[in-house]
Amino acid sequence: MMAPPRPASRSRTQRHRLSAPFMVLLFLALATSSTVANAQLSDSYYDASCPAALLTIRTVVSAAVLLDPRMGASLLRLHFHDCFVQGCDASVLLDDTGSFTGEKGAGPNAGSLRGFEVVDNAKTLLETVCPQTVSCADILAVAARDAVVQLGGPSWTVLLGRRDSTTASASLANSDLPAPSSTLATLLAAFSNKGLTTTDMVVLSGAHTIGRAQCANFRDRIYNDTDIDASFAASLRAGCPQSGDGSGLAPLDESSPDAFDNGYFGGLLSQRGLLHSDQALFAGGGGSTDGLVRSYASSNDQFASDFSTAMVKMGNISPLTGSAGEIRVNCRAVN
Repeated sequence: MMAPPRPASRSRTQRHRLSAPFMVLLFLALATSSTVANAQLSDSYYDASCPAALLTIRTVVSAAVLLDPRMGASLLRLHFHDCFVQGCDASVLLDDTGSFTGEKGAGPNAGSLRGFEVVDNAKTLLETVCPQTVSCADILAVAARDAVVQLGGPSWTVLLGRRDSTTASASLANSDLPAPSSTLATLLAAFSNKGLTTTDMVVLSGAHTIGRAQCANFRDRIYNDTDIDASFAASLRAGCPQSGDGSGLAPLDESSPDAFDNGYFGGLLSQRGLLHSDQALFAGGGGSTDGLVRSYASSNDQFASDFSTAMVKMGNISPLTGSAGEIRVNCRAVN
């Protein structure tokens, strides 16, 4: 049998025409790959552009926490309240203006967020050393880690490269930040909405091993909740009247309020959680998170390890990278 005729060879011009779409696709693929790569946070982000960045932030934070140990919890909380609203973009730092309403006056933040001056101090120094290079969002992330370490807690590698938002949302602050009266179901939903697991939620709640809460946030619990140690409730009522002034403070972890350890979880086992949302983690009757609470109460090492992992995950919530957002010169205002 005769072999079938071979197809005519394409001319060089035809071959070039056929390869053009492929070249376009290749270019788009490479561009997309580059965009994805540029969007990734990195622990070496400032190694070349501002080598002194981490040391500068650590120095400012260490001094602030040494002078006021409560500031450690305040800086950690500031990072959390930033990341849960629009992502970790320093939107929480923006002041209100005549034409702009920020997040500082939102229900969960008003009258309770602290640490803005510490961030300002770090930013002022960084602007002197590396003008318009280190973002306010990255300062918050690093300051939270350094505050925990200063109070005896674990360290973790902070990924860097976040940029600062030019917007803020009081409405999202009111809707996305869990309230001190939250139930377990509400807490699980709030964290799940941010891509965080049940384990992440429980271990990050362990941040309450440091810091204080205002009477207004635990008043209902000590007068109305039944899952609370009676002597614990009675001791708190003396400084927190059932009505009237709600500004009095009580430690979230009475056993070691200024030491970052697993004492918080031990308190939950004894029904001595200060907030309703704290005790919600441990029902004592086989609740879905009881096992995690027991695990962390019995192992500080396990708590420290899981907390570090969860903090990295939380710090990755919707960061602005690449050309998105800006690097603010003043953390309290857009450029």
